Amino acid sequence: MNYISSLPSPSWQEQPKMISILGSTGSIGRSTLNVIRKHPQSMQVIALAGGNNISLLAEQAQEFSPSYLAVKEEKDIPTLRDLLPPKYTPTILHGEEGYAHIASLTEVNTVLCAQVGASGLHGTYSAVDSGKVVALANKESLVLAGELLRKTAQRTGASILPVDSEHSAILQACNARPPACISKLILTASGGPFKGKQLSELAHVTAQEAIQHPTWKMGKKISIDSATMMNKGLEIIEAYHLFGIELSHIEALIHPQSIIHSFVEFEDATQLAQLSYPSMELAIAYALYYPIGRSVGVPSLSLLEIQSLTFEPIPSTYRCYYLAREALQHSKEMPIVVNSANEIAVESFLEGKITFLDIPDIIEYVVEHMSIPVISSTLEDILSLDKVSRLYTQEYIHKKYKTR
Repeated sequence: MNYISSLPSPSWQEQPKMISILGSTGSIGRSTLNVIRKHPQSMQVIALAGGNNISLLAEQAQEFSPSYLAVKEEKDIPTLRDLLPPKYTPTILHGEEGYAHIASLTEVNTVLCAQVGASGLHGTYSAVDSGKVVALANKESLVLAGELLRKTAQRTGASILPVDSEHSAILQACNARPPACISKLILTASGGPFKGKQLSELAHVTAQEAIQHPTWKMGKKISIDSATMMNKGLEIIEAYHLFGIELSHIEALIHPQSIIHSFVEFEDATQLAQLSYPSMELAIAYALYYPIGRSVGVPSLSLLEIQSLTFEPIPSTYRCYYLAREALQHSKEMPIVVNSANEIAVESFLEGKITFLDIPDIIEYVVEHMSIPVISSTLEDILSLDKVSRLYTQEYIHKKYKTR
């Protein structure tokens, strides 16, 4: 195993955390603030970035009094100002540059990156480029730019810690033995809301049905990705970049109970697993307080109460999962294209423009028909390919499905 970065130094582990949270109004951001509420003496919020949810961002700002705030659109700054007390006058920034700025503040030593989708790459890269300890919940940053983030972390001394429960579990298990002993990673997946359904049963599912995840409470986009199993495919790519293990040594299994979050197999054929009741706050706390984590109020696990843990292979009906795996085998450019096409397709499904089963069809069409250039692993080239892929996907959807 060749982990993506160095791990946090003892000096970071012992000092108060001065944190910027990118995506504070989303599900991971809100859970992060819950963790901080439970351990207020060890964490100071320096900056919050909240996208378009201005009212919630204002509430968070009044509670935590950060010196910096960021929103997606400049037009929302006056509205945010009006919602804040007159005597509280934080610096308010906007857009990708604003997010990148609060990720690189000199007074900040920890950045929680929880934006949704490829839009989170700017902030993640800025945090890594500034040498921060980065608690990474934005898997798309690694899907698009894993190689770039690895090289940047090596140059700046940044530490990257996963917040996805599966990758947090792997990191915890990996710490038990030297990296050279690790031979396989096995991620788990709940199976989403349509586990066991035949394709014919999915032709007319609604967005509301697709976001009803059986285990986790998440935002709409990631909930749809879990229903198609694209989320697990992206997590496979994430694991590849985080842990430096070949794709052939990374697997995934459906585990409906969501108690075992991942396994690590060692060269002697023994395996270690991390178990807990499902709670994103556990993974967040492990990243923020690495290497020991903190109590967040999740009850102790009772295997007597659970009684049964079951596992199944991921069936071929989850085409998005296999498209993501194949993309990583193809080239460094293909995961960017697959992710872009998926984000546009999911957005179109949520808007009622396409059906649930159209999502993998669209991704497959883009992969097979788009002329994909060979790019260097620079931020500019990565973002350019992402933009081109989005436009191609949008144009295809408009032509193919405009009569619906």
